[in-house]
Amino acid sequence: MADDILSFRSEHKGVVTARKTSEDQAPDMVSLRPERFDDYIGQTATVETLKIAIQAARLRNESLDHILLHGPPGLGKTTLCHIIANEMEQEVTVTSGPTLEKGGDLMGILTHLSDGEFLFIDEIHRIPKVVEEFLYPAMEDYAVDFVFDKGIHARSHRYRLKRFVLVGATTRVGLLSSPLRDRFGLFRTLDFYTPEELVVIIQRSAQLLNTRISENAALALADRSRGTPRIANRLLKRVRDFAQVRADGRVTREVVQAALALEGIDRLGLTRLDRSYLETIIDFITEGRWGSKPLPPPFRRKPTPWWMWWSRFY
Repeated sequence: MADDILSFRSEHKGVVTARKTSEDQAPDMVSLRPERFDDYIGQTATVETLKIAIQAARLRNESLDHILLHGPPGLGKTTLCHIIANEMEQEVTVTSGPTLEKGGDLMGILTHLSDGEFLFIDEIHRIPKVVEEFLYPAMEDYAVDFVFDKGIHARSHRYRLKRFVLVGATTRVGLLSSPLRDRFGLFRTLDFYTPEELVVIIQRSAQLLNTRISENAALALADRSRGTPRIANRLLKRVRDFAQVRADGRVTREVVQAALALEGIDRLGLTRLDRSYLETIIDFITEGRWGSKPLPPPFRRKPTPWWMWWSRFY
């Protein structure tokens, strides 16, 4: 019996293969995120700065400086982090500010990072103050301090960390404290995309989704995407569904207009809620200073920092 077990050999070969299989092509496995700078569109100045920093670090065989990316949602901060890690041929550990509730949560992540590995913290401005103070020595000296016991028996122990790279992403850079912000070596702002850049992004996404789209249709989608690739990809998926069900599967300008009209999105990219918000301001607020607080609860929104509006138009 033992000999039969030891001599057993499976006839099914190729379970592990470097070739792309049908399972890899499943819808939940296809990502629209670019993986290299060669496929990344837009943010020319930021990309050029990062390429120089990466090339210099590789020539010196060193790790990158810590990187802070800030800008409105949906512009590609998470994508950029993964691209940087791929260019450096390193792994990425992903977390977010609200999930790091205690210092121990951050300690467990930091002590498991290897040399050159990337730690990506999304919404870094929402890290609690207690956790943030653990980051100071970790970023500057690559060490964390443990305190054992209490009172007269208290003693401190410094634990050395590997030279990791912290990439922080935030939509509200003004909420970051100066000590944390000043510890980042690379500090880049992501701007809104031009319609021409969005057209290229939409055409690339359509190719990955096996969808035929015309130049005019891509431009119509770009004009309604508010300069944001995330919105462009979301609208493309809705238009693709409409084209497959109500048209011949090809996305044209007429199909885009019909699909987005059904979604309640106008030529400026405004939704029904956006238009109701603006109509409320026009109809009910006629004098004096106004903001989001005087509005009825259904339309009340979290105030937007001034720099996000400024960077949209200037």
